[in-house]
Amino acid sequence: MRTNELNKINKPLFSIEDISKNLSITKESAKVTANRYVKQNFLIRVKRNYYITASNFEKLNEPDLFRLANFIQVPSYISLTSALSFYGVSTQQLQNVIESISLNRTKISNVKKIEFQYFKVKKSFYSNFIRNDNFFVATIEKSLADAIYLTSIGRYNCDFDAVNFSKINKSEITDLLTSTNEIAINFWSKLCKRYKI
Repeated sequence: MRTNELNKINKPLFSIEDISKNLSITKESAKVTANRYVKQNFLIRVKRNYYITASNFEKLNEPDLFRLANFIQVPSYISLTSALSFYGVSTQQLQNVIESISLNRTKISNVKKIEFQYFKVKKSFYSNFIRNDNFFVATIEKSLADAIYLTSIGRYNCDFDAVNFSKINKSEITDLLTSTNEIAINFWSKLCKRYKI
């Protein structure tokens, strides 16, 4: 195995082109080599033609995993309970799950022990996210608005009992939900009454 040469690649994620260049082999040979190394558990396939060493994957912290989530599906941003927990607004902790909002499609990507979940929303609702530590994440209010909208239409299940509503701006949530539908707006109204927001 020529794994030592791949360990010298000075970036966490590398492509088939990187493998080809560093091992001085053709792209086709690099694909065969990458597949062999994945079977031998030296490499982990992140998405088509992109890999990370198993040892580097084990070292990833939460911001690293958030950056990886952004990379796996472009465009996307971290949201829902993953973001609410990151901000300290929800006490619910998701184990080995990273949730994102996407423009392309709803899907799940499994990378080793981590499940990257993507929920598609319409373009007019794909907004209010920021760049934080080199990853894109929804604002606190947008994270909650995403959860309210998707829960109201039966595509998500948020534990609202775990949310600290004193940390959110009620009017901003209301404004964000105006671009969704009556179901989400009515659901938000019920939540406001239930939690005395």
